[in-house]
Amino acid sequence: MAQGPSIDKRLLQTFVPVNALSGDPLDRLLDQQEVRQYQAGELLFDIGDRDNTTVYLLSGDVELEAADGQVQRISAGGMASWHPLDHAQPRRSRARALNAVSVVRFDSFRLDTLLAWDQSVGYVVLDINANAAYEGDREWMIRLLKSPLFYQVPPGNIFEIFRRLRPRKLKSGEAIIRQGEEADCCFIIKEGMCEVSVLAAGAAEPTPVAMLEAGQWFGEEALLSGAPRNATITMATDGVVMRLDRADFDELLREPVVESIHGGEALERVAAGARWLDVRTPDEYEQGHLPGALNMPLNVLRLKSRLLDPSRTYVVCCDTGRRSASAAFLLKNAGIRVQLVEGGINAWPDTLHLEA
Repeated sequence: MAQGPSIDKRLLQTFVPVNALSGDPLDRLLDQQEVRQYQAGELLFDIGDRDNTTVYLLSGDVELEAADGQVQRISAGGMASWHPLDHAQPRRSRARALNAVSVVRFDSFRLDTLLAWDQSVGYVVLDINANAAYEGDREWMIRLLKSPLFYQVPPGNIFEIFRRLRPRKLKSGEAIIRQGEEADCCFIIKEGMCEVSVLAAGAAEPTPVAMLEAGQWFGEEALLSGAPRNATITMATDGVVMRLDRADFDELLREPVVESIHGGEALERVAAGARWLDVRTPDEYEQGHLPGALNMPLNVLRLKSRLLDPSRTYVVCCDTGRRSASAAFLLKNAGIRVQLVEGGINAWPDTLHLEA
């Protein structure tokens, strides 16, 4: 097995559910791609492996052998290769290269996180555009949603972050944070521009290194790392910055509280009258889903949630639980009784078979 070059994102858009990602999230996924080559006879993974990766076949042929001896041949370019190879943890098949093979691997949790974010943020943009109270703030708020830090924020907490921000008017030349200080907050630029400067060891004066504009964060690195500020940020023009205190920052990077249950309890709830609600894409659902599950993808969930029965409990599922967490929060706010399955479908035991 050998490490290989990166692949073009146009090829990624043939894979399910990667093809559901829009431009920015797809680029972020590409940053984490891992392409590997295998020679004939080499194992890609074995029964029982827990590698927490999503694997797609790029070239060659792979044999999947299940524990009961059933064998399936997957060839690159065929319809079966559009889906991940044995998408379960632990693995339920032994994957062996039949000839020279190349695959691309992604961290499954990261992929599901990007899908959850991408499919949830559309609701946020709609709400921002529809709310007259945000008329003067739409541009910087929507730009902020593309910030790398925001991909770490659970989608259900986005509007709470906006609610807790506090404005501060500043004049050109005023320092907002200084290099070496302890961090107790971070900032978002609402209006104006800021200059970033760094004082190198032994230097008499700081060196300007960057300019920041409306919709950009700064100061969050020190909150995440716990280290002192690594630069000085000064207003380059008159403007307004929005402050988020450390306590709010720490709280809002955590998932909103939604009731979660383990697989065995979920089966009991469904047997007692609850219903599975699968929030993956239609292509994923058709590849395999829990018996009797209703498919309502996350990106249309809020629009279609009125079709759900408010007197019934729904058990939400996806691959790893990330999209389920976002869906459960949306449904809870819509007055639907909902529970989240820990670990998602990938964590289900071998004894639970999915329907195609």
